[in-house]
Amino acid sequence: MGLLAEKADLLAQKARLEAGLAAERASFTEKLQLLGQAKEMLSDQFRLIANGLLEENGRKMTLQNQEQLSTLLGPLGEKLKEFESRVQSVHDSETQQRVALRTEISKLVEANAKISTDTTNLAKALKGDSKTQGAWGEMILERALEMAGLARDREYRVQQHYVGESGGRLRPDVIIDLPEGRHMVIDSKVSLTNYERYCAAATDLERTHELQQHIASMRNHMVGLGRKDYQKIHDLETLDFVIMFVPIESAYSLAVANDVSLTQDALEKNVLIVYPGTLLMALRTIAHVWRYEYQNRNAQEIARQAGALYDKFVGFMNDLKEVGERLGKAQNAYEDAWKKLGSGRGNLVRSAEKIRQLGVKPAKSLPDAMIDAALESEDA
Repeated sequence: MGLLAEKADLLAQKARLEAGLAAERASFTEKLQLLGQAKEMLSDQFRLIANGLLEENGRKMTLQNQEQLSTLLGPLGEKLKEFESRVQSVHDSETQQRVALRTEISKLVEANAKISTDTTNLAKALKGDSKTQGAWGEMILERALEMAGLARDREYRVQQHYVGESGGRLRPDVIIDLPEGRHMVIDSKVSLTNYERYCAAATDLERTHELQQHIASMRNHMVGLGRKDYQKIHDLETLDFVIMFVPIESAYSLAVANDVSLTQDALEKNVLIVYPGTLLMALRTIAHVWRYEYQNRNAQEIARQAGALYDKFVGFMNDLKEVGERLGKAQNAYEDAWKKLGSGRGNLVRSAEKIRQLGVKPAKSLPDAMIDAALESEDA
């Protein structure tokens, strides 16, 4: 099976990396030993040179002799420091490489563990009953839907009940909503028991038998889907075909390779057989269409709200104009009332002031400016 081969390949990579790490460690140890030996050899040479010079000159060593000794030993010391620096650089580089190697090995171990887990889950599902296989197929299907960018209860629904054309109850695994009110039905309950037995068969005779049973199982499921008429569900505008999802590509390929008319016969019964790779491409296309649909809806909503805002603005301007007209009328009415009150011959202010002058003692009095204006208006 594909997962077992991938697991074996990862284990081989892990072994190669571990062998490389061991070789690098051995090389580093050897270099350290060489460095130690070089240090000892240089130290012995320094001692021999120093002793020889001291014995040759004895007490006659002068400052010139010391400078010559320094000149002789200086380049050797610099070479030693340079050698140590290079060894340290090699050590640092090898340390980084070992860290990177450990990281890669850790990733391989994690990937190997995940593949082992997936392999175990797959084996359990294939060896389980039809209900277990169905649940596993639904899980793989929903994972593909999520990978494509579709959201549950937004672009697709799971295990909902519907009424068929004949009145019977139907419960498709997944209904995908499409733009313009269309829908796509996906079924993932195909049995892979015989495929598992084919993979585990020990003889050619057993493999031939299980292969025939595997093809027959897929054909029976395909015929059953065609008879259900999912595309005639009430309250749904479904496509003219139903998707038959095979969760393992190798199971699909094995059946199609040994029954070349399988897919054509399925299409004649309005059934389209797919595996994860082809389904994912279709789902991503649907997700892309939905993104454009949401953008169009947003643009339409923006246009609608902009139109409504403009209409409100026009209404507000009309109301404001009407308020201005009413304010103008109120101003005119105010001026007319004021003229009657305080201007012209026999105006009310002058008449009220005459009453006060006759001896009436009111509690309040009119402003002098108002009285003067009324008198001037009367005399004019």
